[in-house]
Amino acid sequence: MTTYFIQAFIYLLAAVITVPLAKRFGLGSVLGYLVAGVVIGPVMGLVGQETSTIQHFAEFGVVMMLFLIGMEIDPKALWAMRVRLLGLGGLQVTLTTAAGMAVAWWLGLQWQTALTVGLIFALSSTAIVLQTLDEKGLSKTEGGRNTFAVLLFQDIAVIPMLALIPLLALPGLKGSSMPSDDLGLSLVVGLPGWAHALVVVGAIAAVIVGGYYLSRPLFRYVVKSGLREVFTATALMLVIGIAALMSLVNLSPALGAFLAGVVLANSEFRHELEANIEPFKGLLLGLFFITVGAGINFEVLVAEWGTVVSLGVAVMAVKALILLVLAQVFGIRSSNGWLFTLGLAQAGEFGFVLLTYSVQNSVIPPEISQILSLVVALSM
Repeated sequence: MTTYFIQAFIYLLAAVITVPLAKRFGLGSVLGYLVAGVVIGPVMGLVGQETSTIQHFAEFGVVMMLFLIGMEIDPKALWAMRVRLLGLGGLQVTLTTAAGMAVAWWLGLQWQTALTVGLIFALSSTAIVLQTLDEKGLSKTEGGRNTFAVLLFQDIAVIPMLALIPLLALPGLKGSSMPSDDLGLSLVVGLPGWAHALVVVGAIAAVIVGGYYLSRPLFRYVVKSGLREVFTATALMLVIGIAALMSLVNLSPALGAFLAGVVLANSEFRHELEANIEPFKGLLLGLFFITVGAGINFEVLVAEWGTVVSLGVAVMAVKALILLVLAQVFGIRSSNGWLFTLGLAQAGEFGFVLLTYSVQNSVIPPEISQILSLVVALSM
């Protein structure tokens, strides 16, 4: 027990010291968490093998983030920005994925791995970009609005990406992927294809129908108790239960959380749900980024620094070129065009999530994943 207390203290102390410093220097909280992980991991050696186990737990922060993103989806607002969202965002993700896949395939990777690499580098940092736009007062500019539209499309696109990656598994990597933490619990193992499909459709329908018809009576019942902690427990129970259900039918937990968020977007309890889940989401995501930083292999960085720097520059250059062309096509001119281009040219925090997920699902070899994680961090 003492060991767990000490480790928890080390993680929290590192975050408390580095994240405010990173914010003060305009680097953003995500880089602060990454630096904290690097300091307590490779630099000082205060944490070790337990980081991979903690990372699996901290990934639940991604599920919560997508639940909250789903709750922000307003169909009317989406329709009003449909051109920027689907046109600009869709073209950015598609063209960047294609370019990244082409380069990765040219470098000798199998097409499944190359496609996944393209998807990873098609994403930009929502946390860094939105925070910077707010701090600089640029959110309401034309460049800021178009940047937000692309970031929103990218966040939504993560859902099908998470669903696609397990389908790209390479048989040759089965033995080298990270061990799974589940206990083999599944509702679809051994079922014929038609039954598997029915179970999956039933699980999705249960999330949508249950979220719409059952959540409101449940929350009204809980609110009558007058106990805030019970409402918080109910909100966590809802997200965890949906994630567990999706896992039981071999779907991405993030997919179910996103669907539930969309269903509850117009609920009268929306603001209370957001207020209760936001702190857990922020803390778990921060913990996830710390474990990513702690897991960076400095031996790989020293040995492959030329490759890492070259790939980092290439990623930013290719993305910037695609974004600059799209800015001209969609009439985003002058300073707004440069804001749009430079704001989205980096990789994003979801890149770490997809990298971890890809290794777990035998799509990207661990040694390549280490190099790519360094490239993502460098670009950010």
